[in-house]
Amino acid sequence: MYLTVNVKNKSYQVEINDINARPIKAIIDGEVFEVTPEINKPSVQQIQKPKAVSTSKPAPASSVTSGMNNITAPIPGVITTIKVSVGDTLSVGEEVCTLEAMKMNNVIRSTKTGIVSSININQGDHVQHGQILIELAG
Repeated sequence: MYLTVNVKNKSYQVEINDINARPIKAIIDGEVFEVTPEINKPSVQQIQKPKAVSTSKPAPASSVTSGMNNITAPIPGVITTIKVSVGDTLSVGEEVCTLEAMKMNNVIRSTKTGIVSSININQGDHVQHGQILIELAG
């Protein structure tokens, strides 16, 4: 099933294979999310990164540069919580922040191991898709 969702005058194509499954797997702009609807409090969690696809558009600013690894926003939204501090050591899958989008809380997790060298966001910030949220060293 394909749905078109409009958020702040931007349309997103959402693919859902089984709306009755729990959790629901939703694909938004090539990113796969697990969505577990709860009464008055939906929860979204990114479960995998899509494989790199060759396109004519330049890639978002999520590439590794100067030994830094960046954690970027998978979708536009508002930062509601930040769970890490500069100097923290992260493991793959560790929660770094929560981003609210489409009235759903999206847990953003580290996709790399490293030490937090910079936090480029504050609680309440509006972020765009691909925006660098946190930089890791190592």
